[in-house]
Amino acid sequence: MAGTLVHFELLAEDAARARGFWTGLFGWSFGNTDIPGMEYSTTRTGEGQGGAIYQVDGPERGPVVYFDTDDIEASLEQVGELGGRAGEKHPIPHVGWFAHCTDTEGNDFGLFQSDESVGA
Repeated sequence: MAGTLVHFELLAEDAARARGFWTGLFGWSFGNTDIPGMEYSTTRTGEGQGGAIYQVDGPERGPVVYFDTDDIEASLEQVGELGGRAGEKHPIPHVGWFAHCTDTEGNDFGLFQSDESVGA
C-alpha cells in the first residue's frame, strides 16, 4: 500500500556492534546479502517490513526510511512538484526500484516500488 514504511537502513561506524545492539534490544536476527563490496545485513521486522545495517566511513547517519509507492516515476515527479528533491530511481535486481528523496524541510527519505521483473 502506498505510503507504508517498508524498509529502513541504519548506518553504522561498526556494523557488528550495531547488529549486537539491535539484536539485544529487539531480538532481531541479521543475514548478509550478496552486494559486492558492501556489508549489508538485513533483518525482518514484520509482515512486509524490514531493515538493514551497513557500515559507513563518513559522517553520514540514519536512519533512512523507505516508503512504498505503486508508481515510483509518478511519485518522484510529485516530490519535485511539491517542492522536494527527487533522486534517480535505481534497480534492486529481482526485487524492485528505489530512489532517495528530500522533503521540503530537508528530511531525507526513500521511495520503493516492488517489481520482481527488474533485471541485474
